[in-house]
Amino acid sequence: MGKYRKILVAVDGSETSTYALRESFNLAVDEKSWITVVSVVPYNQGDLDMTGVGDLIAAMRKPAEDALTSAKKIAEEERALIKTVLEEGETYERILDLADAENCDLIVMGRRGLRRFERALVGSVTARVIGYSQRDVLVVPLDTTIGWKKVLVATDGSKHSAVAVDHAINFAKSYGGELKILSVVDMPAELYGEAPQLVEDLVKKAADYTAKAAQRAAAAGVKAEVFVRETEAYQAIVDLASEQKVQTIVLGSHGRTGLRRLLMGSVTEKVIGHAPCPVLVVKT
Repeated sequence: MGKYRKILVAVDGSETSTYALRESFNLAVDEKSWITVVSVVPYNQGDLDMTGVGDLIAAMRKPAEDALTSAKKIAEEERALIKTVLEEGETYERILDLADAENCDLIVMGRRGLRRFERALVGSVTARVIGYSQRDVLVVPLDTTIGWKKVLVATDGSKHSAVAVDHAINFAKSYGGELKILSVVDMPAELYGEAPQLVEDLVKKAADYTAKAAQRAAAAGVKAEVFVRETEAYQAIVDLASEQKVQTIVLGSHGRTGLRRLLMGSVTEKVIGHAPCPVLVVKT
């Protein structure tokens, strides 16, 4: 199989997190993984000296408690064994701290809706988890299925994308799947007229990146098809995923990117926001 023995699923009672939880059960069966489900009670921002503080605290805890109760019920229906944990504090910090404490290999989260604003920001908690986590993060949109029969991996020749390629090959090999390997030349339009040789050189480099990745796949006995696109990077990834009916997109990450980078429109964030399938963000 792949590599995930302990999976942490974050739930908040939303339709998206509930759907991601259900999909995580299928992944856990395939990977023979243990699942921990966490829900977080946010810090109280009000005056705890106010009258009725007990009611206030109970009201704040209820959504998280209800989310875990629902998770247990779903697990019973699916005949899955889970461990539930109620945390309190800054949501993304508690998720990351628990992933460390439980030594989880993977964090699974649902993707928010597809309204323009939500596509742009992905969701502040998800963005922070991806930005600061040192563990792989799988983001699951509604009505998609986690699968490894057809996997798209993007490479730019960096060590981070090399790790993503290795992960993609590993999953494709384990599940009898195939790879779509993409490298993108994302250049300002004016350079095509001002520096055509530079563009040509970059296209050749991109082709070289995909060829080397395909060689690694072939050495592992995995079928691979390569693509080079000249457009905005996230758009190329999303479009190819749709065209090829890819089941999962695998992306490398430059480690602790931080929230500022994510909210300024990183390729990873935009891919997650627009992807037609689950996105696995691999950490080095």
